[in-house]
Amino acid sequence: MAVGFTPLLVSAFKLDIFIALFINIILVASFRFVALTGEMSFAHVVMMGVGAYTSSLLSKNFGFSPWLTMPIGAATAALIAYALSFPLFRMKGFYFVIGSFATGEVIRLSWQGFRPIFGGSRGVTVIPTLNLLGIDLSDPVLFYYFAFVIMVACLFILYRIEHSRYGMTLEGVHWNDLLLSSVGVNPRRFRTEAFVVGCFFAGVAGTLHAHYFSAINPRDFSMSIMLTVLVWALVGGMRTYKGPIIGVVVLSVADLYLRDFEQYRPAAYGLVLILTTIFLRDGLTSLPERFRELRRRAA
Repeated sequence: MAVGFTPLLVSAFKLDIFIALFINIILVASFRFVALTGEMSFAHVVMMGVGAYTSSLLSKNFGFSPWLTMPIGAATAALIAYALSFPLFRMKGFYFVIGSFATGEVIRLSWQGFRPIFGGSRGVTVIPTLNLLGIDLSDPVLFYYFAFVIMVACLFILYRIEHSRYGMTLEGVHWNDLLLSSVGVNPRRFRTEAFVVGCFFAGVAGTLHAHYFSAINPRDFSMSIMLTVLVWALVGGMRTYKGPIIGVVVLSVADLYLRDFEQYRPAAYGLVLILTTIFLRDGLTSLPERFRELRRRAA
């Protein structure tokens, strides 16, 4: 009920914050899906940018409907992820992190370098907005409901995959890939599929971002944004499906109080991450268990 009446009770500025939150929830949930196999991709935000740039350029330069370019943008992100999986999944652990970071930076810097196509550091502006049966969805109230529906659909699909037998196999690849190999399971195949699916949903988040805010540039998909996504996931807790979602919601609310102290934001995020690592190794989702433990000790 609260979600349904929110657009009628808050200003347009706060609606922008809610819409950005819905997009970020899709992004962080898809990041965790990739991490189910034990590999953290530092190119995830760049894959979001691939979806955003693809949909923006097709709709602006070639006149295609955004309703067509949005799924094409997400599919392009998945296709590039599949191509990158061949060199990346020859590596594991720290080497995979460095490899994904390097490939992501190559893609992002190409957006800056090829100005005639991608607009350079200025990016792409005046991106067409969504229109449904003559109704302009660029209106914050209407796009709020649209983004909420897309977010719920994406979360439902990712949840069902993770809690299926296929999802159990992905987690098995994380915990003991050698054992799975011994019974005929190909860990590299499952890592690749998780990477492709996660990047597809990152592309979905990118297309929503592009067609609502009507402007994108390479800074929107920089390493600092990737580190923010990582902090959201780790602070919320990577062990559970809801952990990263809780992390992005809590830290997004905290961001509202740090807007006047933007220069201290990285330090605040770093402090929160350190405290979480020391006292809540499983993130905010472990708080109830932590409180129960303290009560038992007090008793």
